[in-house]
Amino acid sequence: MILSASRRTDIPCYYAEWFMRRLREGYALTRNPMNHAQISRIPLNRDVVDCIVFWTKDPHNLLPYLDELDSMGYPYYFQFTLTPYDQSIEQVRPKVDIEETFIALSQRIGKDRVLWRYDPILLNEACTIDFHKAQFERLCKKLSPHTEKVTVSFIDTYKKNKSANIREMTMDEIEILAESIGLTAKKYGLSAVACCEKLNLSPYGIEKASCIDQKTIEKLCGYPLNIKQDKNQRVDCGCIESIDIGAYNTCLNGCVYCYATASLATAQKNHALHKPENPLLRGSAKEGEKVVERKVKSHR
Repeated sequence: MILSASRRTDIPCYYAEWFMRRLREGYALTRNPMNHAQISRIPLNRDVVDCIVFWTKDPHNLLPYLDELDSMGYPYYFQFTLTPYDQSIEQVRPKVDIEETFIALSQRIGKDRVLWRYDPILLNEACTIDFHKAQFERLCKKLSPHTEKVTVSFIDTYKKNKSANIREMTMDEIEILAESIGLTAKKYGLSAVACCEKLNLSPYGIEKASCIDQKTIEKLCGYPLNIKQDKNQRVDCGCIESIDIGAYNTCLNGCVYCYATASLATAQKNHALHKPENPLLRGSAKEGEKVVERKVKSHR
């Protein structure tokens, strides 16, 4: 089993203590996001977990647990999103501090296990093409000694992010940025890949991404995996199968473009229901609710 922690919320930033308790106790409970009454018990024993993939904008709260995590023997790596946006777009710690956390994490676990995401790329009055060109190069220069890959995507606009004056990108704008990104990443020795993009960006040196990537995980595990592509993701997703133990509407990063959080107020309300000792990330199972054991296995 590949454990995803998590596409639905920032577990390393806000739920690190809960996550480590779940590993110690060997299981977590998750609600089906499409059917709230369905609760699954997910075994998290080392013999069934092939690898953990962390998704985060700021893992500083998980760093104190890395020695313990390593002692448990779980292979893991990070998808670390680091963009140049201010608090009108993402309500996180000062970016200069998060950049230092990125470097510290890489120095601690190795640059091959900290994969940078400049994602999503959006345009508004402040975030122009020239802004992205300058900021992407600045971050490449600073982070390239501490990572090997950068993942990009171009934002899909919908009702929520239109309210933040985020506008549709034209094909010409995407091509201009893709060309600049490809050349800049190459200049700093980074492999550039695109997440869930329908467009073929390979002419600009940007290949298709596989964020939960079989080759990366096999290298960390030290053995081949018998595993399929993840049919539960978007059509253009290159990821292999995983199980996510996060919960929607629980992330406090306040990203205006986020598909996993309806609003910051909703996330704050749900976060208030969180108790690190509970097997569920949000709230607890009610009396009479049925919990079903999820059948999982190693893909070795």
